[in-house]
Amino acid sequence: MTAPSFGIGTVACDAWRVLTFRSPSPAIGAHWRAYLAFGLGITWLAGVGRYWDNPRALLWQHLGLGSVVYVFCLALVLWVLLAPLKPQRWSYRNVLIFITLTSPPAVFYAIPVERFMPLPEAQAANAWFLAVVALWRVALLFWFLRRLAGLSWGAVVVATLLPLTLIVVTLTVLNLEHVVFSIMAGIQPEQRSANDLSYGIVVLLAYFSIFAAPVFGGFYAWLVYRARSRD
Repeated sequence: MTAPSFGIGTVACDAWRVLTFRSPSPAIGAHWRAYLAFGLGITWLAGVGRYWDNPRALLWQHLGLGSVVYVFCLALVLWVLLAPLKPQRWSYRNVLIFITLTSPPAVFYAIPVERFMPLPEAQAANAWFLAVVALWRVALLFWFLRRLAGLSWGAVVVATLLPLTLIVVTLTVLNLEHVVFSIMAGIQPEQRSANDLSYGIVVLLAYFSIFAAPVFGGFYAWLVYRARSRD
């Protein structure tokens, strides 16, 4: 019996399956390098598109390098932080591939809405893009941890929200968007851009994360204790 052919079409179809909350084909295990290369390529393109018209971005962000480095760091954080909860099929490779395959929705950020919309409408559109992409990816992480990693619903909630709150707080402290504290201090009229409303949402998330992280940290400690007590 002839084995089914494998190519870029198979990888793209499986990426679409993941984005629509369906399990990928078994080919992802045998050809994981192809899936990782595909995911990193999409991540890089999304990173370039996100910052191509942003005057506040640095050179490495314009080159898309920030997005590539980010997925490696995010995968590492999730892999290390959630390992004590004893998820199924848990490896850095699997987490990294999943994270990169969730990159395509970020192409919404590359749409230059400010070129054909008034500034207030462009700000609203970018805020909606941010909300849609963020909620989509969080929902995918819920699905991944529940369906593929086999965690309980309570563990899924904590395992999803604790890393996200820690990441938001860290990005805020490092001020990687170059504007978070400017918004806190007040943006001058000449500094306004189509991304300001989106950045404002990030500031609100930062405030929420600062207060929520300790709470989720307490639940996380309890879940780790319970997972170890079962051994």
